Amino acid sequence: MSETQPERVRVGRTDDLPDGSQREVMVAGRPVVVISYEGQYYALRNNCTHKDFPLLGGEVSNGRITCEKHGAKFELSTGKAKTLPAVKAVQIYRTEVEEGEVFVLPL
Repeated sequence: MSETQPERVRVGRTDDLPDGSQREVMVAGRPVVVISYEGQYYALRNNCTHKDFPLLGGEVSNGRITCEKHGAKFELSTGKAKTLPAVKAVQIYRTEVEEGEVFVLPL
C-alpha cells in the first residue's frame, strides 16, 4: 500500500522572493501567505483568526506579521497569536527549498 504524498505547491524561485517579500498561494484549496524573512521562508494561512481578514501585506517585524485590520500579531514560526484582539493561532504550513525553488506543504 503506498502512502499519498501531501500536495506540494510551488511558490516561486528564491531569486524572485527577496527578504521581506510576501506571496499568496493556494494549498489544498486554502489561501496561504508565504513570507521571506531573515533568510527563512514561512507559510501561514492567509487569514487572521480574529476577524477573517487576509494577513497578506501586513507589516513583518520581530518574527511576526501584523494584521492590517485590527493590529493582531502572529508569530511566523508557530502561528501563535501574540497580541490582542486575536487569541487563536493561525495555521502554519511547512516550506521547502529545492534547487532554488520554494514550495509549501501542509504540516
